[in-house]
Amino acid sequence: MNTYKHLKKNTIYGLLTVLACGLMIPISKACDICGCGVGSYYIGILPDFNKRFIGLRYQHKSLLTHLGPTGNRTPITADETYQSMEMWGAWNIGQRWRVMAILPYNFNTRTIKGSGEQGKKNGMGDVVAMGYFKIFEEAKGTASNKMLVHSLWIGAGVKAPTGKYDASERSNAAQDSPNNFQLGTASTDFMFNLAYDVRLMDLGLNVNTTYKLNTENKYDYRYANKFTANALAYYKFNIRDKVRIAPNAGVTYETQPKDVVFGKYDVAQSGGNSTTGIIGIEVNIGKISFGGNYQSPLSQNLAGGRVEAGDRFLTHLSYSF
Repeated sequence: MNTYKHLKKNTIYGLLTVLACGLMIPISKACDICGCGVGSYYIGILPDFNKRFIGLRYQHKSLLTHLGPTGNRTPITADETYQSMEMWGAWNIGQRWRVMAILPYNFNTRTIKGSGEQGKKNGMGDVVAMGYFKIFEEAKGTASNKMLVHSLWIGAGVKAPTGKYDASERSNAAQDSPNNFQLGTASTDFMFNLAYDVRLMDLGLNVNTTYKLNTENKYDYRYANKFTANALAYYKFNIRDKVRIAPNAGVTYETQPKDVVFGKYDVAQSGGNSTTGIIGIEVNIGKISFGGNYQSPLSQNLAGGRVEAGDRFLTHLSYSF
C-alpha cells in the first residue's frame, strides 16, 4: 500500500512537472500551424458519461498565410478557413480502460484577395483512435469537510492517413510556403496524452498535455512534431439534480519546430508557437450533453511572422448510453 501511495504521489508530481515544462518551453520558431489546418485535434473537457457516449462536434478556425516580412498583407496573402464536422465517441471498458475515436469531415476554403483566386476542399479527414488507462481515481474528505476528487489518465493513439493529400499544393507554391491547405497529411502519426482532473466540491481544474509524433509521408514531407498543453478551470452548477451547467475558462499553449522535406530541409514558413485563451460552457441534461467554447490568440509567433491565426470556436452535442 505504501508503495502504491508513493507511486501515485510521484505520478502527480510528474504530471505537474510535464505541464510546467510545457508552459515554460522557450519560444522557438515552432506549428500544422498551431491549432489550425491539417492534423490539429482538440479534446478539451469530455461530456458527462458513465459507460459510453457518441456525438457530433463542429469546429471553425481561421488563418492568414503568405504575409509580408513585417506581418503585413501582400497581393498573395491568403485568408484560409478550416471547418470540420466530427463524429466522436468514447467507451469505458471496466474500471480503468477507455477507448476514443474521432472521424472528421473537413471543409477548407481559401481566398487570395489580391488576385481574386479562390479555392475549396471538402472531404474526409484523418481518423484518430485513442486508448486510455486510468492510473488512479480518488475521492476523499478534506479537513473542512469538503469532497476532493481527482483522477489521472494516460493515453496513446494513432492518426491514420484517411484524408486526401494534394501533392500539387507543394509543387504549385514556393517551397518555403506553408502546407496546411490539405484534408489529410498522408502520414501515420502517433499521439501520447496525460489528462488530470481535480475537483473540490463543484470547483475543478482539467489539465491535458499531448505530444504528437509525426512521420514522413510518401511525398517526402514530414509535418513537425507538436506539443500541446491546456488547462481549464470550471464550476459545476447543479439545478434540482436534473441539469448540470459548467462554465469554464482556461488557456492552451502549442509549439512545434519546422516541417521538413526530403528528410533534411526545413520549410521556412512553418513552425511557431501560440498561447490561446478559452472560454466556454458545458451543459448536461440526463443523457444529453452539449456545449461549446470560443478561443482567441493571446500571443503567437507562427512561421516567423508570415502566418497569423485567428479566433476559433467549437460546439458539440452528445448522447450517453
